[in-house]
Amino acid sequence: MAVETRRLLTTSKAISEAIAQEMERDPRVFVMGEDVGVYGGIFGATEGLLAKFGPERIMDTPISETAFIGTAIGAAISGMRPIAELMFVDFFGVCMDQIYNHMAKIHYESGGNVTVPMVLTTAIGGGYGDAAQHSQTLYGLFAHLPGMKIVVPSTPYDAKGLMISAIRDDNPVVYFFHKGIMGLGWMTPNPRATGEVPEEPYTVPIGKADVKRAGGDVTIVTVSLMVHRALDAAEDLATEGIEAEVLDLRSLVPLDREAIVESVRKTHRLLVVDEDYGSFGMSGEVITTAIEGAFDHLDAPPARLAYPDVPVPYSRPMEQFCLPDREKIAAAARQLVKG
Repeated sequence: MAVETRRLLTTSKAISEAIAQEMERDPRVFVMGEDVGVYGGIFGATEGLLAKFGPERIMDTPISETAFIGTAIGAAISGMRPIAELMFVDFFGVCMDQIYNHMAKIHYESGGNVTVPMVLTTAIGGGYGDAAQHSQTLYGLFAHLPGMKIVVPSTPYDAKGLMISAIRDDNPVVYFFHKGIMGLGWMTPNPRATGEVPEEPYTVPIGKADVKRAGGDVTIVTVSLMVHRALDAAEDLATEGIEAEVLDLRSLVPLDREAIVESVRKTHRLLVVDEDYGSFGMSGEVITTAIEGAFDHLDAPPARLAYPDVPVPYSRPMEQFCLPDREKIAAAARQLVKG
């Protein structure tokens, strides 16, 4: 009897495969950015693409984010479908004029006559001692600014499907991938960074959350690497008789508010876990959504566990003190359930 084998990919390979399949399908798709060619992207998101498609479609750029993101915007307006990689999200400051005053606004300012079908990819997250200018997540900042779709996958399956959806979308999409979910050998090992991924192209809808673990006692809403940490915490809580539901938002814009409300109405308790800064961000938006849609169902005030409002420390003990983790998530959920 034949034994069915599972096809497993790391998140980085899933992203690269998605880009390759879309480049094969659509000659308008190309990639540009720092070290995306010969190096394959410093986090592996474009590995192998240069050999397959050549330097005319996989373009290593100078260290000038304003220039190459502006070039991508112009190409998108002209009918191409570029993917531009901003190496670290922390570098947004040198090119935010292109991102927000042009990429995000041109469609609106043109009265809907001009589209900007491009994907801006960028790496997020800390936990490995890369300090204040290479370790932030900042997706809440981009989600606050209208005109862009915001995608934050947590698994290889979602990473491939969301990348294909992003490339095919006629709106500008900012695609955030966390270094800790990419399956990189030099990062802290993460068993969930490798998962089943179909070989054929498929899409995951932008704006649709996913219940990664069902439960009835408390809802944990989060994204990206914190989905993995929440699942770890849920396993620990289950040994105590507490069943946590882990809701992976997958996208912040559009935000699946219905999924948040539905889960909170089921569990009657809400914990938001966020590696982004706590103030003025995703955690507050999710809590407000739950209060507006499920206030009468809440048995306890919603809680959030987020990164404190301080620059990310270089010191490993200090950084680990700031980061949400398995134990902190379990403790916060336990407090909600037991009071």
